[in-house]
Amino acid sequence: TQFGRPLQAITRPGLNWKLPDPIQSIQRYDNRLKVYSPRVAEFLTRDKKNIMVESFLIWRIQDPVVYMKTLKTFTNAQERLNDVAFSELGVSLGWYKLGDLISVTEESAGLAELMAQVKAATGGKLAAYGIKVTDVRLKVLNFPDKNKQSVFQRMRAEREKMARLYRSQGTEEASRIRAVADKEKTIILSAAYEKAEKIKGEGDA
Repeated sequence: TQFGRPLQAITRPGLNWKLPDPIQSIQRYDNRLKVYSPRVAEFLTRDKKNIMVESFLIWRIQDPVVYMKTLKTFTNAQERLNDVAFSELGVSLGWYKLGDLISVTEESAGLAELMAQVKAATGGKLAAYGIKVTDVRLKVLNFPDKNKQSVFQRMRAEREKMARLYRSQGTEEASRIRAVADKEKTIILSAAYEKAEKIKGEGDA
């Protein structure tokens, strides 16, 4: 900087020179990848389900001049990261139902699509601060403590309903199989009796 104003951004290693302080000064920024974990937050899904989300961002300083003009310090950068990540996660989660995010099959889970949207939106906003977002991920997706018991009870009720349905279908299938077997038994016995009587008749003749 020259008299406090940004003059040049040096992003490559090598020898450089500057005028002595206080005419020209150096502001050093770490441009390595950094991991930032926003605070755990509660969001609402499209089907009005409250969920607790813990996420993390991987980022780095891409434009040190813009970064210096807009944020200046690492603390300010973390605050901006938290605000933007919180906002974009809330918006994106509002477009998805809970069942779209959590699934027993990989094909029907929309979590990867959600995080891609959050990454694109977060990266677009933070680029204005000289920051590049390389990835956004979820660490934990959970229910609030006050809702866990009701959720578990609802899950148990759904599983019991499915179990009753399976048992009913099994009983119906077993009855059908027994009916078919009894019918086949009657036909076989009838045919055998008819054949036996015919053989007896031929023997008597």
